[in-house]
Amino acid sequence: MNEEAFDRCNQILQHIMEDTSVPRNIRRAAEKSKDILANEEEEPTIKASTVISILDEISNDPNIPIHARTLIWNVLSELESVRED
Repeated sequence: MNEEAFDRCNQILQHIMEDTSVPRNIRRAAEKSKDILANEEEEPTIKASTVISILDEISNDPNIPIHARTLIWNVLSELESVRED
């Protein structure tokens, strides 16, 4: 279940990273988040919490385009559902 959630999040984050209309700092945060989710050695709940805090902070950036903010909210809600197995 958690891996499926992380896969969906990674797809969305990849989309944000490739979108040149998104400011560079937002794309960097998406890339950092994707790297954290890919870390096999970390507990799923820790990965989710770390990424939530990164994305929550950038979702309030006034320069973020509306479509990217919506994508980030999608990732946040997906990660909120991650629980320990």
